[in-house]
Amino acid sequence: MIFVAITGSIGCGKTTVANVLRKLGYLVYDADKWVKILYFKKDFLSEIQKYFPQVFVNGVFNKKMLRSVVFQNPQKLKILENLIHPFLTKKLRQIIRYRRNDGIVFFEAPLLFELGWDKFFDYVIVADVEYDAQKERVMKRDKISEEEFIRINALQMPRCDKICRADMVIDTGEDINKLRRNIVQMLGVF
Repeated sequence: MIFVAITGSIGCGKTTVANVLRKLGYLVYDADKWVKILYFKKDFLSEIQKYFPQVFVNGVFNKKMLRSVVFQNPQKLKILENLIHPFLTKKLRQIIRYRRNDGIVFFEAPLLFELGWDKFFDYVIVADVEYDAQKERVMKRDKISEEEFIRINALQMPRCDKICRADMVIDTGEDINKLRRNIVQMLGVF
């Protein structure tokens, strides 16, 4: 089995690439979906409440408020990451343990390089797009200001560093049909 990671900065098209691969019939795991599951677990929410009591209003968890808190304070972001990353690493190791000998499996992981997970993969694809398109996508999708985007983007590994470490780079600024053709062509490398 060939194990391929898809990564990239916020708003650079990781999910678009993953969705094209799913439509082509490939299995694609999604680290962000695993994180979303965590927010429904009582034990995890208890940990969140311990470190971030201000994100609970009348006992109800407010994820948007948590996002605001952690993206304004790198130390708080680190605390949240220390709660989430062990869970993600455990899930990834479970998948690796059950690798078969045939086919290609993809894994969408926004923080692949930051977590040192690139060592687990045969190939790393970086989804990328020009900065202005990235900014526009994130501001529209997340309904945030330019200042908020700049602050969030600054907390991430620079795009150029990810590109330098990639085996392949997919430009997601293309129209969907051209992007699909580029992905199909890339699959021939595996």
